[in-house]
Amino acid sequence: MEKIKTHFNNNAGQVILGGALVVAVIIGGIFYTTKTVGGNTLSVTGSARMSVVADNVIWRSSVTRNVSESEIKSGYAQLATDLKMVQGFLTKNGIDEKSVTITPVSLMQDYSQNVNDPKHYTLMQNIEINSDQVQKVTDIAKHVDDIVNQGVLFQSNGLEYYYSKLADARVDLLTDAITDARARAAAMAKSSRQAVGKLQSASSGVVQVLSKGAVDNGDYGQYDTSKIDKEISVTVRAVFQVK
Repeated sequence: MEKIKTHFNNNAGQVILGGALVVAVIIGGIFYTTKTVGGNTLSVTGSARMSVVADNVIWRSSVTRNVSESEIKSGYAQLATDLKMVQGFLTKNGIDEKSVTITPVSLMQDYSQNVNDPKHYTLMQNIEINSDQVQKVTDIAKHVDDIVNQGVLFQSNGLEYYYSKLADARVDLLTDAITDARARAAAMAKSSRQAVGKLQSASSGVVQVLSKGAVDNGDYGQYDTSKIDKEISVTVRAVFQVK
């Protein structure tokens, strides 16, 4: 794994065990602490990152119909037909119906009309696909014109990509970040003819999940869902005894 140096805010929490190194994993904040015996200390920041590929995708979309007050009943029927076309499109392209969630129809009045004009409404039904078939859903989303060409008012709201094993990756990265911190501390101590001793304390920063190659790290953590290829990074601020 490539090691990088960044700075994060510390989370609150601590685990103490006298004279021994303790690695305590707490989702949302991970801390490493040993009982301080005394002597000089050295504070350093260690970090680590890994590249991952999203293994889950969420695709949100909707079908709509714009109708006048007298057309509401027929609008519901038209929307039901539109939905069947969308479902047929998804099934034809291999999307498991168990991964598809469809909300009830919503009816919203269009207030942009002149108050003297007949009332108009928008009928909308939302469709959400939550699937581990990441590449398949991505490819299908590029061909929604097949639905639109049938007269369906179909709106795609984009794809969101997630990595389901983030908790496991966080643990591995924190272990590597502590190793990186010790190496940095050793290099600094060597210049003054000292040696790095026990880890006195350490606290983790926020976890960053960014698109691969991105460098926009934030103090409060980010989760970029826009790309399939991602990089997870984490830092720890560690204090070592030096002698």
